[in-house]
Amino acid sequence: MTFRAGFVTFVGRPNVGKSTLTNALVGEKVAITSSKPQTTRRAIRGIVHLDDGQLIIVDTPGMHRPRTLLGERLNTIVQDTLGEVDVIGLCVPANEKIGPGDKYINEQLDAFPRAKKVAIVTKIDATSRPAVAEQLQAINELREWDSIIPISSFDKVQLDVLSTELLKLLPESPALYPGGTTTDETTESRIAELIREAVLEGVMDELPHSIAVTIDDTIERDDKDLVEIYANLFVERDSQKGIIIGHQGKRLQDVGARARVEIEKLLGKQVFLSLRVKVAKEWQRDAKQLGRLGF
Repeated sequence: MTFRAGFVTFVGRPNVGKSTLTNALVGEKVAITSSKPQTTRRAIRGIVHLDDGQLIIVDTPGMHRPRTLLGERLNTIVQDTLGEVDVIGLCVPANEKIGPGDKYINEQLDAFPRAKKVAIVTKIDATSRPAVAEQLQAINELREWDSIIPISSFDKVQLDVLSTELLKLLPESPALYPGGTTTDETTESRIAELIREAVLEGVMDELPHSIAVTIDDTIERDDKDLVEIYANLFVERDSQKGIIIGHQGKRLQDVGARARVEIEKLLGKQVFLSLRVKVAKEWQRDAKQLGRLGF
């Protein structure tokens, strides 16, 4: 049996379901998800193990027109990733007409002739069959694709077909990661992302971009089968700090409770989580502060 392995990335407008698709294929949460744009801020690798191959999926930030230094750096991550992968999958939701953003991203793919191009119609569970058929036709007219696959990450429809088609386009290669490995993200970075995911829930539209999370310390208490985590939530203005904390600290308590549930799933242990909200003024536009926050 021929064994294949290589790198795949999904591109598309913010909120087309790239991270959700990555998690569905990997079989566990390796990338956080949110309805807020630009949730993904790093190139996160998820590894899919198949009988005759290995897909390394690189989840990247959504392509967008940057307004800050952070935005420019996120776009650089996308461009660097596109230049290195074997397959690029353009994700377009079945329940939204193809718009200028989709066409812009499709045009950018011409700059990466080395990579195979696949069109993925996501969220087919959210609309009718005629609408899906119409979207498939519209995507077919954008360019000549190596494959076009309609899928639903939520209902896990056609994910096996997608995996098979992606694997066919990868080079022959030995496995690139040991069996059982699902991501090369550190535990600390995954914890920080789960906290940020919890913060994003329910905040106003302009606030998500201003939120960053760092981990100060992680202490394992063997005597209590407990992990103590001390984390910082950074925002850019004092007014945003008040929003995150909420009246009498209620919103911050809710954030902690939601994050703790996900972190305990990840670690398999009880978690004590301490969150502190701090202000780093205009950090998205400050190169030094971006460096301190891991960007």
